[in-house]
Amino acid sequence: MLDFDAYIRRIGLDPADKPTWQAVHRAHATKIPFENLDSHRGIPISLEQADLERKLVASRRGGYCFEHNLLLASALEHMGLGVEPMLARVRADGASRQTRPASHLVLRVTDRDGRQWHADVGFGLGTLLDPVPFGPAGVHEQSGWSFEVVEDGDELVLRTLGPDGWADVYSFPPHPAFRIDIEVSNWWVCTHPASPFVSRLIVAVSHDDGRREALHDFSGSLLALASSPDGTEVTEVEREAIPSLLARRFGLPGFGLGPDGRVVGEDGSGLAVMRPPKL
Repeated sequence: MLDFDAYIRRIGLDPADKPTWQAVHRAHATKIPFENLDSHRGIPISLEQADLERKLVASRRGGYCFEHNLLLASALEHMGLGVEPMLARVRADGASRQTRPASHLVLRVTDRDGRQWHADVGFGLGTLLDPVPFGPAGVHEQSGWSFEVVEDGDELVLRTLGPDGWADVYSFPPHPAFRIDIEVSNWWVCTHPASPFVSRLIVAVSHDDGRREALHDFSGSLLALASSPDGTEVTEVEREAIPSLLARRFGLPGFGLGPDGRVVGEDGSGLAVMRPPKL
């Protein structure tokens, strides 16, 4: 990490307090929003360390899983922990692993005592707030939300407890991913026309008390969601409200709407020419 102290201040902690890595995980998960505003407006996502820190730390933006978890990984490595990134397939709406690309990134963290942990601050609609022991190890309650990891053949599956019972979030083989494969997956997510992160909008934030807020149009209509472990309130909103909602509810000022209703910068920037990633 290029500027560890700036990152620690970005997530609301004081570098002088020397926070634990678990505290860093929760602070990151609750202070930096999840958002796909760049890929939504045609700007490809760079995973270079300097670009991650410039965007999520200095510019106080958010990002999606590759950005969040690679930024966290660099911080944890700075703190002396071992970190292995792994590619996962989202199952949140009941999809089987055969029908989804490996479009999510999770981390296996090894602490100084040799214990291994499952870390993830980058799942848009309900990420872990705290790391959990790696692999099946019972139910973990976090600010009212419950998670568990189970085995499914040669993969591990993160599950969460909802109103209708346990539901899969994502699955992944417990093997480190090569950086080239992470770059390829990221390029598909941020540029391919079939990627929901290109065609749709999603912004979300988790709060320390367990509340979650989200804005997305994955179902076609633009919906604002306010969730807690007790349930979810869903409100349909007009697209004209997007800039003010981004600023007020997600701490993301500086955006407007183009004539087609898609998010652009206040200067109209968007739909940039796609550039291949640096490999």
